[in-house]
Amino acid sequence: MKEFVPLIAAILGLAAGSVVGYYVRQSIAKKRIGTIEQKLQEKIVQAQKEHDRLLTEAKERSLSLLEEAKREETQLRNRLLKTEQLLLRREEVLDQKIANHERQEADLQQKNEKVKEVKENLEVLRKEALGNLEKISNLSREEAKKELLVSCEKEFELDLMEKMRKLEGEGRDKLNARAKEIITLAIQKFALPQTQEITTTTVSLPSDEIKGKIIGKEGRNIRTLEKLTGVEVVVDETPEAVVISGFDPIRRHIAKVALEKLIHDGRIQPARIEEIVQKTQEEVVSQIQEAGQAAIYDTGIIGLEPKIVQLLGRLRFRTSYGQNVLLHSIEVSHLAGALAAEIGANIAVAKKAGLLHDIGKAVDHQIEGSHVDIGVKILEKFGVEKDVISAMKSHHEDYPAESLEATLVQAADQISGARPGARKDTLENYLRRLGDLEAVATSFAGVDKAWALQAGREIRVFIKPEEIDDLGSQKLAKDVAKKIQDELKYPGEIKVSVIRESRVVEYAR
Repeated sequence: MKEFVPLIAAILGLAAGSVVGYYVRQSIAKKRIGTIEQKLQEKIVQAQKEHDRLLTEAKERSLSLLEEAKREETQLRNRLLKTEQLLLRREEVLDQKIANHERQEADLQQKNEKVKEVKENLEVLRKEALGNLEKISNLSREEAKKELLVSCEKEFELDLMEKMRKLEGEGRDKLNARAKEIITLAIQKFALPQTQEITTTTVSLPSDEIKGKIIGKEGRNIRTLEKLTGVEVVVDETPEAVVISGFDPIRRHIAKVALEKLIHDGRIQPARIEEIVQKTQEEVVSQIQEAGQAAIYDTGIIGLEPKIVQLLGRLRFRTSYGQNVLLHSIEVSHLAGALAAEIGANIAVAKKAGLLHDIGKAVDHQIEGSHVDIGVKILEKFGVEKDVISAMKSHHEDYPAESLEATLVQAADQISGARPGARKDTLENYLRRLGDLEAVATSFAGVDKAWALQAGREIRVFIKPEEIDDLGSQKLAKDVAKKIQDELKYPGEIKVSVIRESRVVEYAR
């Protein structure tokens, strides 16, 4: 029993502590609840004050907006009243004007009726007067009119003739002045510098020592170059320069370029000369195409066949009375286009016909006929427009001008050719004589090629060695000289040199 006493005491103590702890917690909880309620009450009071403040501000703002709306309404009502008054005044003015217009219209109608009545009365009086005049003069109205006109014509015949002559002269002067103005404007728009083609080309040398290489041992190098290019290479006392002489611009150009390449390369010997000349000839073909392309780019003409472009490029190496034909064609194209723009003609047709007007000169030495007829055939073959062909074929008046553009191309051609220093007849005749010399020599069978040199004082004829022997070459020289004497006119004498050269080539394999 004694053993359970401490346990019971512990249990009673624990129970008593639990009861005391419960009452303590209840007291603390009541205090906390009282504090939370107090805070909530304070927040409620504060929210009520904020509500009252916001409500007061809202009322004040509403009153302010209401007053402002009333002011705007008053202003709008005043503006509407003013506008209504203004419209009423304008309506009154308009009504007054309408009334005045109606009165004026009525007055005008009355006046028109009076004028019509007066006209009718005048017509009656006029007819009566004419009838009385016919009775008095014993002439009808038409007879009297005719007699009056005849009388006036006789009386004022001299005055009329003088007036007509004066008007005609003034009109002609004005037309001439206008024509000169148009031509001047066209020339000012395109003024191509004119330089005459000459028959010699100078090649600069780095030193005089190179002249010996150009001549070669026993003159082999210079003879090979002359034979292949058909020009004469003049090596004289001129310091650091040699002169290439020849009437054909293509040959001179090939010889010049080939010689410059040989000088730069330094290996000047017959085999190398043949190689360089052949390459240069191929390059010239490309340059011809480029010259044609440059011409159509310069004039702004598109749609031409490549063959026509190539023929245009060949005109770069063709001259007419010393004037470069390609530059002349470009100038004629620009001039014709400018003239067409001034008078309202077809600019495209005029420019195209101007550029192609001398296209026949590119092959006139190969085909029989005038360059105009050759050009017409070329353009027809490649399908060029008929109006362009019609405009270009009458530039030398071989054909009548069928259009305004044809007249413009003819005028542009004459303007370009008539520029001071543009052409020179003696040079053209000289070049034609050299061409005739070569044509005479190449007309014989067995002739490979012929070159006219030394300003036409010498003709070098290269023959085919397999067809003509040494004896035949002597006979050929006499035949060529005799034909030149019989067919050509020339001053002095011409040296005929027939050259027969054999070459045997074998390959070691």
